[in-house]
Amino acid sequence: MKLKETLQRKAAALTLDRLLKYINKDPQKNILRLLSRTRFLLGGIFPEKNLDAMQNVIREGKGPYYQFALNILRDTDHRYLKKFLLAAGVGAGIHGTKKVRANREIYHCNIPFLILLDPTSACNCHCKGCWAAEYGHKNSLSLDELRSVVSQGKALGTHVYMFTGGEPLLRKKDLITLCEENPDCAFLAYTNATLIDEAFCDELLRVGNMTLALSIEGTQKTTDARRGEGMYEAAVRAMELLKKKGILFGMSVCYTRENVDMVTSDAFLDKMVSLGVKFGFYFNYMPVGKNAPEELIPTPQQRAFMYRWLRKTRNGETGKPLFVMDFQDDGEYVGGCIAGGRNYFHINAAGDMEPCVFIHFSDSNIREKTLLEGLRSPLFMAYYHNQPFNDNHLRPCPMLENPQCLRSIIAETKAKSTNLEGEETADMLCSKCDKFAAAWKPVAEELWANNPHPHPKTQFYRDSEQAKQQQA
Repeated sequence: MKLKETLQRKAAALTLDRLLKYINKDPQKNILRLLSRTRFLLGGIFPEKNLDAMQNVIREGKGPYYQFALNILRDTDHRYLKKFLLAAGVGAGIHGTKKVRANREIYHCNIPFLILLDPTSACNCHCKGCWAAEYGHKNSLSLDELRSVVSQGKALGTHVYMFTGGEPLLRKKDLITLCEENPDCAFLAYTNATLIDEAFCDELLRVGNMTLALSIEGTQKTTDARRGEGMYEAAVRAMELLKKKGILFGMSVCYTRENVDMVTSDAFLDKMVSLGVKFGFYFNYMPVGKNAPEELIPTPQQRAFMYRWLRKTRNGETGKPLFVMDFQDDGEYVGGCIAGGRNYFHINAAGDMEPCVFIHFSDSNIREKTLLEGLRSPLFMAYYHNQPFNDNHLRPCPMLENPQCLRSIIAETKAKSTNLEGEETADMLCSKCDKFAAAWKPVAEELWANNPHPHPKTQFYRDSEQAKQQQA
């Protein structure tokens, strides 16, 4: 870290120490002080109106988000919380964001805010509709390769790293090493929860800059039906342990045509809040892999329901005291597709740089190219030049909602299939999405036309001076 960054981190650490020490004596007053300090540190990086809204919620002292803030302070070990806030707020939010934006201007390509990577392809589960179990124990990234990704990423400004797989906690020792060596980075692991034990929780508390997203899909019946017998109880036991230890964690929910009602019910959300869940990442099922059933894709009516449910659940009056987001139905908040390095990209366990965790095609490998070379490769530049793939950001994906776009990109760049269970061509993959894309289009257009939308501060390539000169 540069001297200025080091001094900022030390100043923030001292402030957090004081506030967290006294916060339980007067939570409302000290949360407001914490937000005021955050506003000063962020220096205009994030919209003032968002910070104003957060302060107003705390000042009023009621509602789900006030309870959400109190739950975090009550349930989370304060030493762990300080380290995580320093990593996510100062390391990623301040230093990372500034450098990412600067490097986008320097290199004229997508530079990601976060990188998703697979430490291993191995998994101890066999979930219906998931490709990971088919990959077996074939591939792993070495600890030095993981270190190299983080080192190169930090040089570009990337300070957030998420682990998937496979089951990433099969490599828990190496993940803890990365956390220990990079206290200015925030880490998250998506996990099936079966490998979470007391010893691992103690290590999470020690390093302080990793959180977890536990896979769960509604009731015991719907979770076990897709993930295997006993998986619901394993997730619940892990949540109870994490809450007891004071570790911040959330849930990862894949919603399918079969479980939408269960994973959005009040009973499910209330149960998760009581177990200590603080955030929920919702993922639309994607039919990736030769054996992935198309029939699990949610219907257009279910997607429309998810759009409205998200906004109700996050509402300051009708919502729940946890933060939920959906990478499909929240596309309007981030300007559509965030893949291809625009906000994130994926590195699989064989080292292939893929534009998205669901797009198993690549023309670059970290064992042959630097991250920057991969981000400037034909495949990633095709994303850069063509985003957004649809001006209706409720149709963000070049595969699920705009399959003709992915077909075109793969044909143009000649990127190879990286599906480790067997080659799946772009047409094989996209043909499973054509029916849904056509059915979703009129529903999405009606939602887009009849609802207000945010205006994210996003500059696409098409808006740049370089693009305008080429079009002139």
